[in-house]
Amino acid sequence: MLPEFYHSHLKQQLKATEYLMLNILVYLLQCHRQVSIELLASLMPYPILFESRRRSIQRFLKLESLNISQIWFPLVRELISTKFDPSHPLYLTIDRTQWRDQNVFVISLIWEKRAIPLYWLLLHKRGCSNISEQISLIAPVLALLSDYKLIILGDREFGSVKLASWLCEQSVQFVLRVKQSRYIQSESQSYTQLSSLGLLPGTSWFKSSVKVTKQKGFGKFNIALYWRRKYKSRDRPEGWYLLTNLTNCPAAVSAFKNRAGIEAMFKDCKTGGYNLERSRANDSRLTKLILLIAIAYTGSILTGQKIKRQGIQKYVGRLTESHRLERRHSSFWLGLYGQSWVLGLEFCQKIITELMRIRRNKLPFFQRGLRAMSLILSGF
Repeated sequence: MLPEFYHSHLKQQLKATEYLMLNILVYLLQCHRQVSIELLASLMPYPILFESRRRSIQRFLKLESLNISQIWFPLVRELISTKFDPSHPLYLTIDRTQWRDQNVFVISLIWEKRAIPLYWLLLHKRGCSNISEQISLIAPVLALLSDYKLIILGDREFGSVKLASWLCEQSVQFVLRVKQSRYIQSESQSYTQLSSLGLLPGTSWFKSSVKVTKQKGFGKFNIALYWRRKYKSRDRPEGWYLLTNLTNCPAAVSAFKNRAGIEAMFKDCKTGGYNLERSRANDSRLTKLILLIAIAYTGSILTGQKIKRQGIQKYVGRLTESHRLERRHSSFWLGLYGQSWVLGLEFCQKIITELMRIRRNKLPFFQRGLRAMSLILSGF
């Protein structure tokens, strides 16, 4: 189930058959959480030969019109304009994920302790990205979101002075984690290694206008140091050393904490959700499969948010668990489970109707449950 503005945009950009095929594939992703073309063809409820179904999916994934700029960017703009406060900054996280020979480089928008992919590249190599690849990933999103205040977040792979300098040239704020082996130099002092500063659990401090490389030609930046204190016998194994152009330690630390959302997104898209690592598609098809996942993923989050607003999440999943502080399910999983629940009713309609007829003493409960189902099925 997708919001109405998704359908309106997709109908404009795709031919009728292409639009219907996209809806079928998103339905299969939501119900079966598989992106293998072979499995999608097996599950596709289309009355033609299996091999014809498989070729239909392959042809669909070759469409030139099925691209990020034409299909996805307009949806992102609409989503952000309706769901985000323009007075608040948007947190964007860059990161890579790799499985088999695929090295996917993604920039994502943090949203409800998750991240939604905005733009992605396939790196034709193993290992870390370089500054050229990082700029190629970030630049299209900066152009897309030029009307918003942005804060770029990155883990240690991206803690380079070259990237920090380029972001300063673009007038973009950033918080990039650096290795503790990095050397810094304060005014009128010699170079000092970050690991020698004595950061301990429960401490933090801020150093402004320091040199963070011995190479010439780079300006000065701020460094925020933070190590969360031990809490209920749980301790972070090491502290954070953050390269930033934000002006104080609390702001830098608070911003960087949002980066965890991309780890949750990777889990949702891989083994914990859509099983992206099972795909053996080539680069072109994989890029478009990720586009389908982005559409399905955000659709599930929006459905989950609607379920929460309507107060019917208790019909979809377990809300609490003993010894657990946070709610058990995110908006993504509530949306995914909610859609599976109502679609299951359609498949088992005769069985459920007969069961309700036999257990007539439970009729009031059945009526409330059916109302919850109808609310999930209703439009956004």
